[in-house]
Amino acid sequence: MAKILLVDDELTMVQMVANVLREQGHEVFPFTNAPAASAGLSEHFPEIVITDLFLDKTRPQGLEILQKARALSPPAIVIVITGFGSIDTAVQAMKHGAYDYLEKPFKLDELTMSVQRALAYSAAVSETAFLRKQLKKKYEFSQIVGNAPSMQVVFKMIERVADTDSTILVLGESGTGKELVARALHFNSRRQHGPFVPINCSALPENLLESELFGHRRGAFTSAFSDKKGLFQEADGGTIFLDEVGSMSPMLQSRLLRVLQEREVRRVGDNTPVHVDVRVVAATNEPLEKRVKEGTFREDLYYRLNVISIGLPSLRERREDIPFLVAHFLRDKLSSRTRRPFQITKAAMETLMAHDWPGNVRELENAVERATALCETDTIQAADLPPAVLATQHASVSLADSGLVALPTAPTTALFALNSTSDPAAPAMPQPVKLLKNFLREQEAAHIQRALDEAKGDKEQAAILLGISLATLYRKMAGED
Repeated sequence: MAKILLVDDELTMVQMVANVLREQGHEVFPFTNAPAASAGLSEHFPEIVITDLFLDKTRPQGLEILQKARALSPPAIVIVITGFGSIDTAVQAMKHGAYDYLEKPFKLDELTMSVQRALAYSAAVSETAFLRKQLKKKYEFSQIVGNAPSMQVVFKMIERVADTDSTILVLGESGTGKELVARALHFNSRRQHGPFVPINCSALPENLLESELFGHRRGAFTSAFSDKKGLFQEADGGTIFLDEVGSMSPMLQSRLLRVLQEREVRRVGDNTPVHVDVRVVAATNEPLEKRVKEGTFREDLYYRLNVISIGLPSLRERREDIPFLVAHFLRDKLSSRTRRPFQITKAAMETLMAHDWPGNVRELENAVERATALCETDTIQAADLPPAVLATQHASVSLADSGLVALPTAPTTALFALNSTSDPAAPAMPQPVKLLKNFLREQEAAHIQRALDEAKGDKEQAAILLGISLATLYRKMAGED
């Protein structure tokens, strides 16, 4: 049950309430004066505090206890009681963070019910905080897999602009991870506790998209049976992600331009504008400059959207990231037959490296998913890959099993070799003396990799282990001094 600190200047009432709460399984710490109760807060760290507001009949000392209880880590939930029937004082207590208040004389059932509600509220708050933490961790930009120089540029840009309110235009082919970048921008910004609202602008016809984005009033059209908030209002205080924004009709482009300029929306069938505090992240898989020249996309809207652009490279432009992506997709996957993590042969990896991936990262993920479902053991063979991938393999790639690939645990500054041509029996060739700065850089990279391995790929934890900031870690992983 709960640890409850109880304070009231009436000893009889303290004893009675404490006995009732203890019968319900709670651990109760009773006090009859403010100084002792204040000391008890830092000693016992209660989950719930029940305090009288007027402990000396002259001033509301309970407000001081309330403030100290709310300042604990984690903060205690406070229920205040008063015998003066002062609504103004109770309202003041609620403004300072009290969960509930009871007026003397109260029934014990009322108090126990208030305690139960407070515990349910605390559990809900804790679960929400946990889920938000997990969601934020899932969409940390450090979770976007990529070691190629072009991806390091993306990481740096996200880190620099995440906590601004600037409109972002994410550019990239289908399947490159534009929505993942949008979510990373949101969950690493001050808006992370607000809503993230995605919508694919090409998935809905014009009339439905207008209603979805801006909302409508009852009776605005045939099927408008009630008032409806648009997605811009739903995203108030957070981020709205407009995927495939280039597919918008000229009329909707005009309305979107007004939202970006005035920060207000007008529902369909309504003449009253509504202010919204929304950050806009838009994405497109086609060059909007071309659409502007063709006259199908407004030039002024293009410049409003393209305040800051983030370009995502295609997978064929960063093939060195394929092993890391494969390792990422296979992580935590267990074979249904052997219950062991999947492995992959060199032949299968070479086949993946040879494919051009027109569907980019999404196509690669689907290919890995298919292979894990079809392979007969815990080892993925080249033959387990999709026919489209096998059809484009280079002639030099053999489907014969050529040993296993040691999958990387995290992106590093150097890729493992898929085709080792070294002969262990051959004499070692003398190596030229390296420049000192190059040698130190290699040692530093190895030490960073060791920290990443120990942190299981968690870059934030690795930075803590190394005693540097996350930004410094990314800079050094990118090879900058």
